[in-house]
Amino acid sequence: MGRPRRARTTAVVLAGGTGQRVGLTLPKQLLKIAGRPIIEHTLQVFEDATAVDDVLVMMTPDFVSEVEKIVAEARFTKVRAVLPGGATRNETTRAAIAALDARLTGGEDPGVLFHDAVRPLLSTRIIDDCVRALTRYDAVDVAIPSADTIVVTRTHGDDGEFITDVPDRSRLRRGQTPQCFRLSVLRRAYELAAEDPLFHATDDCSVVLRYLPDVPIHVVTGDEHNMKVTEPVDIFIADKLFQLASQTAPAQPDEASYRRLLTGKVLVVFGASYGIGADVAALARGYGATVFPFSRSGSGTHVEVAAEVEEALRHAHTTAGRVDHVVNTAGILRVGELAHADARTIELSTLVNYLAPVHIARCAYPYLAETQGHLLLYTSSSYTRGRARYSLYSSAKAATVNLTQALADEWAADRIRVNCVNPERTRTPMRRRAFGDEPAESLLSSEAVARTSIDVLLSPLTGHVIDVRRQDPPPAATGDAA
Repeated sequence: MGRPRRARTTAVVLAGGTGQRVGLTLPKQLLKIAGRPIIEHTLQVFEDATAVDDVLVMMTPDFVSEVEKIVAEARFTKVRAVLPGGATRNETTRAAIAALDARLTGGEDPGVLFHDAVRPLLSTRIIDDCVRALTRYDAVDVAIPSADTIVVTRTHGDDGEFITDVPDRSRLRRGQTPQCFRLSVLRRAYELAAEDPLFHATDDCSVVLRYLPDVPIHVVTGDEHNMKVTEPVDIFIADKLFQLASQTAPAQPDEASYRRLLTGKVLVVFGASYGIGADVAALARGYGATVFPFSRSGSGTHVEVAAEVEEALRHAHTTAGRVDHVVNTAGILRVGELAHADARTIELSTLVNYLAPVHIARCAYPYLAETQGHLLLYTSSSYTRGRARYSLYSSAKAATVNLTQALADEWAADRIRVNCVNPERTRTPMRRRAFGDEPAESLLSSEAVARTSIDVLLSPLTGHVIDVRRQDPPPAATGDAA
């Protein structure tokens, strides 16, 4: 109690499941959702968590090499080892304790977070709360209130189950992970458990509760999104949650960092004549990047024409010798009922809003593969649910999100990052033409979206939809680049 400072903290990712319940021949933690294996999403959370110092993975024995490959390709710096797990959860925990003990230096008693690999939507908030709680308590669990009534049943022969009790729901919680401990406490609980011939437990907190009853187990509030992928429907739900999740691109700490990361880089921006595209180009140029802006009105480039896109990218590469980032903000918004739209409106909306990103992606691929660069596309909040009177636009934006996630997966081996920015309603000439004048305070500025776009380009993110919202604006920059 009352420890003066945080001890070293290790996350142990438990990945011993086989995937039988979801009907798979490979472990469910290797199944891809949102373009990446589930375990890669989980490891990314701990890689980004400042409260976690290192990571140990306990994997199904026959698939250790698969996870080692994922770790190497994703360049996870915190993963110290991928080790074979045991036949049961308890055996895997014992193996993890032995591995952690082998790394101890004199007098060290680290904090350990045991987390299910198939809970990829773990939040940084939960991790921070757990690590903070370990400065006061020797055991910490994560749980959420039960929205459902829990019943206790008993089976009577062939007649099936019958309710024998209905506990007070206000005191019931649904357990999640991570489960967190001082290593010495968990080690002692398992030593005592080893002396019990009737020992059996499905989680580690129950081992501490049973064999060290005097050790209080503090509860940290979890999150409904911190779900466990167990049943077939969970795969679908998790994929949708990733698609709808609000990702945040980390901002650089100061202006010098932006300049250091962008100086010498080459950006190609389509749709750069005004609005977000023009602001991205200006901001990047102000930080020292070489920018090639292309647009229908500025350079005569029609993004819906593959040959013109190809020529624009070839010109940038020939002139600068490389292309690091390709940004497409081009789009058109026609408001009106589909039944009354003419053929040309339908064709042009589809070509510019969807086929153009496809052309740009295909033509940009060889240049981005050469630099391990970044393709940045743009969607709209209407991608999650089609909007009446601009069905063509909203459906194309949904397709752009799907394209983003597919290409992030397809190009992962080439280390090309592909992301999609999802701005809230933004003050641009395109929007003004479609909707007329609107209260300025109800709209994002295109400069705010451009700054987030730069942050995304400089981030390790791939396959994500990054929201930009007025209530959480990106940090304002100082200096001559804004």
